[in-house]
Amino acid sequence: MATTKTAKGKAASKSACSNLIPSFSNQTYHFNPSSFPVSLLPFTRAIDAASSKEAKAKSAKKAALQGAHSHSSRKTRLSVSFHRPKTLKLARAPKYPRKSINHLPRMDQFRTIVSPLNTESAMKKIEEHNTLVFIVDIKANKRQIKDAVKKLYDVQAAKINTLIRPDGKKKAYVRLTADHDALDVANKIGFI
Repeated sequence: MATTKTAKGKAASKSACSNLIPSFSNQTYHFNPSSFPVSLLPFTRAIDAASSKEAKAKSAKKAALQGAHSHSSRKTRLSVSFHRPKTLKLARAPKYPRKSINHLPRMDQFRTIVSPLNTESAMKKIEEHNTLVFIVDIKANKRQIKDAVKKLYDVQAAKINTLIRPDGKKKAYVRLTADHDALDVANKIGFI
């Protein structure tokens, strides 16, 4: 690069030369091995090579001790069909209730039993077969009817037969246990 003799030229050539030479006054360097590339740190490569050699030697020793023919046993299968293992299934433990207030019992004893039946055939059942006859809710099942009779009249039912009448109502024949008399219960209810 040719320099001119004018003052302007000298200043220009000086600034051009100053760009080519790096200045260390405004930059700071700290020795941190992680900031340098691995290729610039020869001692780390030496450590890695030594550790890999050691690992290879250990694995070779282990293989030599085991021998060429390893004695591995296979589990005896006693069944031809495979069943998936039964894993642990924990009961739900919710952090908060999904419904703020639970619904009241939809089928309590007062809804289950609608009314007692006191027709002639029902009276015959009471006298001869120790059986009470009720009109019950169409959705009530035998267990609910049994519980309702126990709660309302404090008697134990031995057996319950149900049928749905042609008019769409459900009728229940409640046979009481031997220690309860159907006639006494009917008198206590007050439909005789």
